[in-house]
Amino acid sequence: MDASSPSPSQTATPFSTLIRTASHEQHVEAENSTFMGDMLGGRLGVDAYARYTEQLWFVYQALEGAAEQLAGDPVAGPFVRRRELLRVQSLECDLAHLHGGRADWRTTIRPLAATAAYASRITEVARDWPAGYVAHHYTRYLGDLSGGQIIRSTVEKTWGFERKGDGVRFYVFAGIANPAAFKREYRELLDALPLDDLEKKRVVDECKRAFALNTAVFRELGDHFGPNSRGPLSA
Repeated sequence: MDASSPSPSQTATPFSTLIRTASHEQHVEAENSTFMGDMLGGRLGVDAYARYTEQLWFVYQALEGAAEQLAGDPVAGPFVRRRELLRVQSLECDLAHLHGGRADWRTTIRPLAATAAYASRITEVARDWPAGYVAHHYTRYLGDLSGGQIIRSTVEKTWGFERKGDGVRFYVFAGIANPAAFKREYRELLDALPLDDLEKKRVVDECKRAFALNTAVFRELGDHFGPNSRGPLSA
């Protein structure tokens, strides 16, 4: 090779870029779901937001329930950032508020079928495939740090929640002083993953699957809160 020619490592597309571009279509489909558009457009009541937050709790229970066992894994371990990222406690504060301060809210909520499938897939890959877990970790947390902030701001304005207060604490990452820098560091971790090309393709496909699972939750929520509503989701 000519000494002036770039090496393959210099010309290869960074893995973080590959993931983002390859899953763009699925990402846009999730963001543009009818349920999310109706909720953020003020066409649904706060009850819809509460039901959505309940479903997030089940998903993050699965995602963060696996974090401890993967903390030392060479692939997934670097992404387990407890202080900065963990969301279950914040979700529980939000849900207590959304359920009127009731301490028994856990006994009154149930996962949708789509949510159960989503959480089950996360648990499965966390057990058997750490790189697949990273795919779900990426789609959730980087989404929370990006588009999730738009959701927070809109919800605060729509239903009068205190800015960054109870009801929207899920979207408040108090441990991250500079979100842009954190996301840049996160993408560098993705780029440094010790995966061959075949495994990278599998991870990209799992990212697409993660977005599809999320879209399925939105779709089922839409079935309950759309024109042909099937009624409440809580027990």
